[in-house]
Amino acid sequence: MEYKTKVQAEAGKQDIIITREFELPVDLLFRAYTEADILEQWMGTSVLKLENKRHGSYQFITTDPKGNKHGFNGTIHEFAPGSRITRTFEMENGSFGVQLEFLEFEPLGEERSKLSIHSIFRSVEQRDGLLKLPFAYGINMAHDRLQEIAVKLNHQA
Repeated sequence: MEYKTKVQAEAGKQDIIITREFELPVDLLFRAYTEADILEQWMGTSVLKLENKRHGSYQFITTDPKGNKHGFNGTIHEFAPGSRITRTFEMENGSFGVQLEFLEFEPLGEERSKLSIHSIFRSVEQRDGLLKLPFAYGINMAHDRLQEIAVKLNHQA
């Protein structure tokens, strides 16, 4: 099965490039990443904090099927509405360290858009550790849910 969300990880490098085209206007795709009520639906997480601004921060918590809680947090360094977010990302108590993420939202017409995420890890080993998990599968499932939920929102507007 070929995934719609593409994950590129060049051997020996400490970064990942993630791309996905959506059948959504770019403003709605951006909202899916910046509005807590939408984000909670497609990520399956609780948003504890979400400050969409330069020097803002965010904090999410999710519960896995076994009932274990996992926290995620970061600081927002750049926030360009409808266009770009630069932030850190940390899985609390995880072994992957803090990542630097560059998210870019690009219109591909009125009803289509593209998301590009460039994630940089502290080391190749940390990046490769993440890739040993079902990372590509998980991000595809999440982006599929994002597409479904946002389409419904778009039709309600």
